[in-house]
Amino acid sequence: MARSKSTSPSSRESALLPLLAPPRTSRRRWLQISAGLTFLGALSVYWFLGEKLVEPVQRQIGVVPEGRFAIEVRIESESGSKLAGWYLDTPGARTTVLLAHPLHGDRRAMLGRAHFLSDAGYSCLLFDFQAHGESQGDAITFGFLEAEDLRAVVNYARALTPENQLVAIGWSLGGAAILLAQGTENLALDGVVLESVYPTIDEALYNRLQMRVGPLAAVFAPVLAWQLPLRLGIGTDDLRPIEHINLLHCPVLILGGSADEHTTPAETRALFAAALNPKSLVLFEGVRHTDLHQANQELYEARVLQFLAEL
Repeated sequence: MARSKSTSPSSRESALLPLLAPPRTSRRRWLQISAGLTFLGALSVYWFLGEKLVEPVQRQIGVVPEGRFAIEVRIESESGSKLAGWYLDTPGARTTVLLAHPLHGDRRAMLGRAHFLSDAGYSCLLFDFQAHGESQGDAITFGFLEAEDLRAVVNYARALTPENQLVAIGWSLGGAAILLAQGTENLALDGVVLESVYPTIDEALYNRLQMRVGPLAAVFAPVLAWQLPLRLGIGTDDLRPIEHINLLHCPVLILGGSADEHTTPAETRALFAAALNPKSLVLFEGVRHTDLHQANQELYEARVLQFLAEL
């Protein structure tokens, strides 16, 4: 009887490999599942990020600044909030300047501006937007409800100093609120200074994500925008300050940083192009999305004081 030919271990393993290896369709399926899970994980991260963006940033501010004839004020707003603020009364002032702070800030962010303006002979009204500082509020709305706050502050200042000119200075969120407040109700301001103001929320979201995830910003910016109706009951069409700037019938000074990646120089120029005359534009050389007053105090104060003196 003939002996069967023996099979080496290596040849047996080779014979089993096709049986052990998953079919090509299974590998493709696992890749699809893996990609889907990765995408869902990213969505979860951006859902959490969206929650942090709208979360209130309320905090204790402290006492009224000393030596500035300052008083504490409380202003009722149609946003549903009672706004906390300070009024710096400068004897002999003929202009009252409203100072509107940036996103996630509070009135203290504008205190340096208030000091030099007060020294120059202007009265100032600083306040916390709803859901910021010591003001009530359930969520930050990127200028939508904050526009109601701005209207309330304008009306309060007009009643407080009826003989004075009224000027508003808004940094980032503050500037967006000034523009979004220009609707059916004409605020009749005598001058507006806009600092580093986003033209549309779509551009604002894209720019911030592009700085962190590069080309994927085109994918994830809509994910953040998609959350606006779910979280706040508003859409991206409600947050387009550039479409309101031509409703300002007063001199406008637009400021920005030449190295700003949050609100790019091109976007600042687009805002300037959409504004009515008289208008002026100043780009701070080499400055990013930061406090322009701190970045170049001499230039900032010179241009703002010149603007106010020419009103």
